[in-house]
Amino acid sequence: MIDDLRLRPVGEDDLPEFYAHQLDPDANRMAAFGPPDPTDRRAFAAHWVRILTDPEIVARTVTIDGEVIGHMLAFPADGRTEVSYWIDRPRWGRGYATRALGALLREITRRPLYARAAVDNVASLAVLRRCGFVVSGTDRAYAPSRGHEVDEYVLELPG
Repeated sequence: MIDDLRLRPVGEDDLPEFYAHQLDPDANRMAAFGPPDPTDRRAFAAHWVRILTDPEIVARTVTIDGEVIGHMLAFPADGRTEVSYWIDRPRWGRGYATRALGALLREITRRPLYARAAVDNVASLAVLRRCGFVVSGTDRAYAPSRGHEVDEYVLELPG
């Protein structure tokens, strides 16, 4: 039986789950570009206030059988639209990120879309590739979760 994966608009009731997800040190290291201090509740709240009050950002909660397992975002960045996502680590490896990103891409129809991932984030790169993204460049940026600069791929979902 396939789990009932759904996307819905983010509600304030989802935020405690998102906060709990970001406390996982292994997930933060893999994501690389998360918050400098995942335990900082004020920074977390301010971040989500910005997301939820910006009409240009599409923010979706990912649920499986009604349980919150992560979120998907589409947001403006340097004149283009990027996507990002976070799935709770105990749910990794089950295809949820791929299915959820696919659902977001059906909702966000403008193209091209872009994404970024640390070059060593093999799982996220696989998700993006399965959804049609291709590497279009590289960049190097400071990764707060790792405390140093890392190489990242810039990926594009062509039009």
